[in-house]
Amino acid sequence: MDVSQKYGMIYAEGFPGGILYYRSTQEQRGRVLATSTMQPASENGIPRLNNSALAICTIWIAKSPSIPALTDGLVGILSGSSSGSITSYSLGTESLRERRLERGEITARWMVSPGVPIIAITVDENYSTKRHAQGRVWAVALNALGEVFHLTDLPTRRIIDRGVRLNEDMLEQFAWETGRTVYWTLVEPTRRRAKPNPFSTSDVDGSYSPRSSWNGLGLNKQQIVAETKEIENFADQKPKHFRKVCEGWEMRRRLEVDFAGDDEHEAGEAFMVINNGSDDGEPARIQRFTRVKISQSLDEAGPSYVALPSNGLTERKTASVFGGGTLLDNGTPAWSFAHVSPLRQNSVHQIDLECSSKVIEEWRVSTFSFGGLKATQIVTTAMDMSTYSLLTVMEDPLLGMMASSASSSPLSSPLGQTFQPGSPSDIPGQRARFLAAGTKVGTIIVWNVRSPTSRNTDLINTIQPVRIIHTDSPQISCLALSALYLVHGGNDGLVQAWDPLSSTTQPIRTLNSRFSSRARRRLVQAEASPQGVGINLFAAGAVCLDPDPTVLRGMVSLGTHLRYWSYSSSAADQYKSSKRRMRRSERGSNQGGERFSGTGRGVLKDYIANEKLELEQEKESRRREEERLAGRFGLDLLGPGASENEIMAYATLLSEEAAKSDELKRRDSDSSSGAVTSGTVTEVMSSPLGPEPLNETDMDADLAEAIRL
Repeated sequence: MDVSQKYGMIYAEGFPGGILYYRSTQEQRGRVLATSTMQPASENGIPRLNNSALAICTIWIAKSPSIPALTDGLVGILSGSSSGSITSYSLGTESLRERRLERGEITARWMVSPGVPIIAITVDENYSTKRHAQGRVWAVALNALGEVFHLTDLPTRRIIDRGVRLNEDMLEQFAWETGRTVYWTLVEPTRRRAKPNPFSTSDVDGSYSPRSSWNGLGLNKQQIVAETKEIENFADQKPKHFRKVCEGWEMRRRLEVDFAGDDEHEAGEAFMVINNGSDDGEPARIQRFTRVKISQSLDEAGPSYVALPSNGLTERKTASVFGGGTLLDNGTPAWSFAHVSPLRQNSVHQIDLECSSKVIEEWRVSTFSFGGLKATQIVTTAMDMSTYSLLTVMEDPLLGMMASSASSSPLSSPLGQTFQPGSPSDIPGQRARFLAAGTKVGTIIVWNVRSPTSRNTDLINTIQPVRIIHTDSPQISCLALSALYLVHGGNDGLVQAWDPLSSTTQPIRTLNSRFSSRARRRLVQAEASPQGVGINLFAAGAVCLDPDPTVLRGMVSLGTHLRYWSYSSSAADQYKSSKRRMRRSERGSNQGGERFSGTGRGVLKDYIANEKLELEQEKESRRREEERLAGRFGLDLLGPGASENEIMAYATLLSEEAAKSDELKRRDSDSSSGAVTSGTVTEVMSSPLGPEPLNETDMDADLAEAIRL
């Protein structure tokens, strides 16, 4: 299930033949989204799919209007299936000027990894036209073999006449056609690995897999038919076939993506693939794949970093705008700037000076260290989703004021030519972004996902954890963190806030205690359920924090209950006894934030009367409190004008007198204890009528003697 506050809810069933259900916020009744119904068409690149064995493994729905707007409503919902296909659905269009798209209409479909389930899909919710112009990644998918695919282009759909009535088969045909306008690129270091076969007993290459091509490859009909047949053969294979010929089959993998990672060369996105580990001995592992753009000169052998063009594309350009059909494929320019004066050469755009270089995309691999922890099993992960962690270098307000941006331009000032742009290293923290993982033994490990990468593709560097937190929970059930603090929830109901920068080794605050009466009742209910049946109504299910890291508020789910918190300095002032509380607004008034609930002289008089009444009530309550303290502790024995020093001196005098009287009584009892004891024994032996009753002095002496012995 995935929920969007703006667009609604999407629900999918993960068993064979499962449905995909969508309900919009503007409708009271949902709808079941269409699956594959049409007959295969190999000449159009449409393979045969078995709907009875199709299960939905992952879903995504848009939380912001950025992706639906940039794709003209084509992408609003994405689903990944067990057959390896990814399907896109529309959220509908509101304007009559836009193209006709119904809610839940299928718009695009791709066969990314035939036969291998797509288990995770992540989309950049802050994608913009500027990021698209830079060629940045906006969608990432992960399959069960650990392969990662990404999209940098946006799908387009050919214009359909409004008078044409489309049925389900035509809509699906258009969906496959729209899918061929973009291409899911494989992250090469994540390519599937074939199991060792020293005796060549297998006829299948485990490291190869076909996938849907795109129109940019220029395939003819025969090649498309052959490709579709090969996709059908792979899609018909069972999971046991891929587990036999390939390594690393794992359906519980997790995917975390840092779309805002920036290397200042229009790249820097980081994909984190997380292997949870298992009881069978498979260790947990987290790998980071960072996208890097390198400009390699055609005249030089080795690559070198330069300032890349703003679009990052290698388009073909005509030799002259006045005629001629000769095309240059980013080769040597047909003309040069040799005859241009040096003053005018500075005004030439950088893109014209770099036509002799081509852009190469590389992937740098890093491994996250667990800080010496052994047999680690990851049960939950979370990434910093605060506002400023989702901004690239060009979008960061600190760097945007120093470099060229939409909000400020150094060229518009007299010192613009000599002003040097800022760098992320000049910012405290260097634009760090945290990734946290909770383990099965109650330990939390925090890393910086924007740590430096390796220098080339042959090296794999190791990233050490920023902090390791050992909690009191037996197991971590949920996590949430921002740039300033981290909140963990345990399966025992304990919810605590921590400082990820280790300013203190103890939790900052306990938001929910596991020893509350309500928590104990839920624990009894969880223990009463049979093993493997039911749910733990005592554990913390999910934690949500405010996107602004300076606003300390959030919410946690505890079984069937929700608990929220909100801390701030201004809110704490209202509960101090030395200050008056802020008055609430009048009943039925919507002006609670203003000082006066309305306008006019009569309303002002009412406000003053209410203030006067509150002052009198506070004085009366303060008087009663002083009377209670005086009667209990004797604070007014010396009169109302006595100072604190006089009261302390009087208390000291009373203590000294009491100590002297006790000392005199003790000395008298010690001196007379021996004589009184012998006299008493003689009288008892000589008296024929038995012992006489003792007076008070004799009783005190006998008691002192008994204590001494």
